[in-house]
Amino acid sequence: MASQKLDSLLDFAEILGQQKDYEETLRLVVHQAADLLGYESATIMMLNPRTRQTVKTIFREHEQATDGAQHKIHVHVSGWIIKHKKSFMSADLSREVGFAKHLFREMSQVAVLGVPLWIEGAVIGVLVLAKSNSEAFSIEYDLPDLEKFAAVVAPYLHNVQKIQQYFEPPIREDALLAKYAAIGLLGRSKKFIEMLHAIEAAAHCEVRVLLEGQSGTGKELIARAIHQFSSRSNHPFVAIDCGAMPPNLIESELFGYLKGAFTGATTDRKGLLEEADGGTLFMDEIASLPLEMQSKFIRVLQEGEVRPLGSNKIRRVNVRIIAASSNSLRKMVESQKFREDLFFRLYVYPIRIPSLDERQEDIPLLANHFLKKFSSQQGKLAESFHEAILDFMRQRHWAGNIRELENLIERLVTLAAPNMAKLDRDLLPQDLRREMKKFETGRQETEVVKPLNESLSEYEEQLLRQALTANQWNIAKTARELRIAEQTLRYKMANLRIIRSKAPGKK
Repeated sequence: MASQKLDSLLDFAEILGQQKDYEETLRLVVHQAADLLGYESATIMMLNPRTRQTVKTIFREHEQATDGAQHKIHVHVSGWIIKHKKSFMSADLSREVGFAKHLFREMSQVAVLGVPLWIEGAVIGVLVLAKSNSEAFSIEYDLPDLEKFAAVVAPYLHNVQKIQQYFEPPIREDALLAKYAAIGLLGRSKKFIEMLHAIEAAAHCEVRVLLEGQSGTGKELIARAIHQFSSRSNHPFVAIDCGAMPPNLIESELFGYLKGAFTGATTDRKGLLEEADGGTLFMDEIASLPLEMQSKFIRVLQEGEVRPLGSNKIRRVNVRIIAASSNSLRKMVESQKFREDLFFRLYVYPIRIPSLDERQEDIPLLANHFLKKFSSQQGKLAESFHEAILDFMRQRHWAGNIRELENLIERLVTLAAPNMAKLDRDLLPQDLRREMKKFETGRQETEVVKPLNESLSEYEEQLLRQALTANQWNIAKTARELRIAEQTLRYKMANLRIIRSKAPGKK
């Protein structure tokens, strides 16, 4: 492995040593394996030590995947590895003859790697990676790296499985929701609960965290939650928005400076890294960090040292870094806009923050929370929304996510009369009123009494659209959730003319 990948693997081993949640450990392993080696999809399948049958399967699918081909690959290759008890490698799976006749013959070229997870001479699980064949020339070099990765993680999976099963049952879901609701993280959707489990696990680790999600999804609030429930909670939490800071000021803000270091430096000043000593530094929009500063920041991560501007003395700092980005850092590395070595230093514990479109069922809960908050702040009696407003808010696309929703509700409360108890649709801004009118017109058209078969078709279309949206239009996942064949789902989509519409403003 390249040195930066090796460093990343060592950091990852440190995370595994601190984990107690078995499923979260599996999630981390499958994501780290795929990202470390640059593969599009990955599966980890663990075997029950008592029955020797599958006990846990965690699947990480590529964002653009829309069918069950990847799932089919991982299931059959995992079975092959368990049967033969050895690693598997194929630069073009469609040409493999070690499977049932024609199993992968009609599949587009896919490169696949798979390795067994060994403990004391026994296979405890299987790790499989797959990607398009565009880079298949490197696959023979990837297999030894994956085998090394498997050798490092296998003991942690074995030990954590015992801890999870016998000693430390996971926190109850209702207790988890209540714990984070108390600090302002609200929701009940599946995606939200998955995120809370990741936050809970991160809070018990002393490693770097990378939050990736769209703008307005609450990344700073999540970073504060990780800090508050960590062992550093009695020390400072310091935040900086790298995207809002002029490039020529970022270095002095992070490292500090001595009097006279530059024009305007009339006194000594500590940098944010020193201010956060013992605690946590949250670096939002770290993708905006200038390349020159990225190089200097690597030393902080490697050595825990800073040198203020104008000083020749090194100062030691003990700071946990939580970074966040609304852009994919991996894609920025590929386009050479972000340093690869810094990426691997930051990409130790990744947490993906779901957008509000992925959490539509949480919108009423969030909206009522903000209504209560702003009514109290402004001394007004508003305590509920007109039903049509809630229906509209739940269905529309929120480009600014939670921040946009919060700003809208603050505006509605501001416009409401002091004694208005229920916020009326007339308070909506003109542009949203027009958008809402289109929404209601479309809904009313479907409410006209129609023949039973037409009504059933419309209900089926609505149900399928909701399921597809909840699963980010992933056909395979949606079919599994609805418990129907993938071919059946595709037929129904074609028959009902269901296609994915683009979000406003996207091309």
